[in-house]
Amino acid sequence: MSRPAAIVTGGARGIGLACAEALADAGFDILVADLANDPTKRLIENITTRGAAFAYHRCDIAKLSDHATLVGAAMRAFGRIDCLVNNAGVGAVVRGDLLELKPENFDRALAINLRGTMFLTQAVAKAMLSAPVASARSIITITSVSAAMASPERADYCISKAGLSMWVKNLALRLAAENIGVFEVRPGIIRTDMTAGVSAKYDALIDGGLVPAKRWGEAADIGAVVAALASGKFGFSTGSVIDVDGALSVPRL
Repeated sequence: MSRPAAIVTGGARGIGLACAEALADAGFDILVADLANDPTKRLIENITTRGAAFAYHRCDIAKLSDHATLVGAAMRAFGRIDCLVNNAGVGAVVRGDLLELKPENFDRALAINLRGTMFLTQAVAKAMLSAPVASARSIITITSVSAAMASPERADYCISKAGLSMWVKNLALRLAAENIGVFEVRPGIIRTDMTAGVSAKYDALIDGGLVPAKRWGEAADIGAVVAALASGKFGFSTGSVIDVDGALSVPRL
């Protein structure tokens, strides 16, 4: 019970898995929250071979009734919550003309990416405040460069991430005096299952100079930043936005 413990939503694959692995390497025990009924053997081994205790909880963050049971599962497993990584999310259900955006598709993106994430964070923050500890704690939310960069063919996704960015700012102000660091991490073009279907498009854009770093981002790039933020060494930078995008979002002439 002396090791810090982290919850990683959407932690079974992609960016979430990379965050869980990096946190395990940094000395955290890990609870992965995801939609599958049970964790895979590979997922368990990815965490436990790093010396971390592993717990799993099936959770649909869009269902607010799941939040209390997730918090309870973390407390039963580890007796504490030191870090929350808000990673679970979905892309646009349909990419296309924003004038044809369907309300039900907009609602799905907002329910998971914004509403669900906000209220899960609220539940975890309350749990943190009810059990104060001397060690640094953190809430790290994975948004996207799309929080600031518009993509008219997936406006619902951009809106959900922009709203989440403003939530992080407000949360940072609320928790600044509580020694809980609140951070927003904005990935750029990252090689994951979510981008696999448009990989050829982004290959061409990257070759054409869209990303100054001239490469795809990898999930491990995000994990490394999350682990550093969770260490507590950047606590006085609470409220910061960290772009992990190979300088994609830097304005240029």
